[in-house]
Amino acid sequence: MRSEHQLKEEVTKQIRRMKQAERDQPTLLRQTVYLGTLGLLFVVPVIVGAYVGRWLDGLAAGYSMRWTLSLIVLGVGVGAVSVYLNVKE
Repeated sequence: MRSEHQLKEEVTKQIRRMKQAERDQPTLLRQTVYLGTLGLLFVVPVIVGAYVGRWLDGLAAGYSMRWTLSLIVLGVGVGAVSVYLNVKE
């Protein structure tokens, strides 16, 4: 009697797990949104660095690309770390 009850509980628990796994299965839309988010996490710091660097170079006298290039490289680093932390999560 006790073993039948335990078996029934175990089967019920496994059925719930299987249904939950079916609901949590990644879809194409979910994967596309995830990859898009990773892309934005990488690209936005690079673009912000480029615009801020261009603005700072415009304030300097003469032709200079020092700030632009420095902040683009910094943006690549920040974006890479951001993507890494998001994927690790």
